[in-house]
Amino acid sequence: MEPDYPESLKGQFLMAMPALLDPNFHQTVVCISEHTRDGAVGIVINRVHAALTAAAIYDELKMDHQPEMGQVPIHLGGPVHASELFLLHGPPFDENVSLRVTPSLAMSTTRDVLQRIAWGKGAAAYLIALGCAGWGPGQLEEEIRQNAWLTSDIDEQILFETPVDKRWEAALGKLGIDPALLMDAAGHA
Repeated sequence: MEPDYPESLKGQFLMAMPALLDPNFHQTVVCISEHTRDGAVGIVINRVHAALTAAAIYDELKMDHQPEMGQVPIHLGGPVHASELFLLHGPPFDENVSLRVTPSLAMSTTRDVLQRIAWGKGAAAYLIALGCAGWGPGQLEEEIRQNAWLTSDIDEQILFETPVDKRWEAALGKLGIDPALLMDAAGHA
């Protein structure tokens, strides 16, 4: 985290408020991987590609893989760089290529990290995403001021163990918020 940027949300979840109707982010949870004065980058963790699995990615990259590793779903990480791969993962970390998000979580974009996962020799906990979410300078801060997002610390159980379709509710629940009540209140004065 940039020490002179106290507003940084690196290492946080963003949970979309019900009023956020942008189809890219409606009812999403985003893991913020980096946030500085220059902007922010994160990965949507609760959207998966309807038909794409890791096997198709490995085949496209001509990468050997263990059969069970090919069954992993591919997440839709966001609308920015939609054809690029992003990996959120636990240890082991490659300090030269992994961006540390928290002490126990990193984001990587390299073939080496993906290849270790494909062989079943990489991180035990990981998420493979196509694309990411990005915000320009001050944009995320303004969206939060406009009540588009709630924030909380990253919860690796939600990130890696909670079923994908339950992650938004689980992240809100961690804050003590019942999503049904929040949705009922949205749009009412």
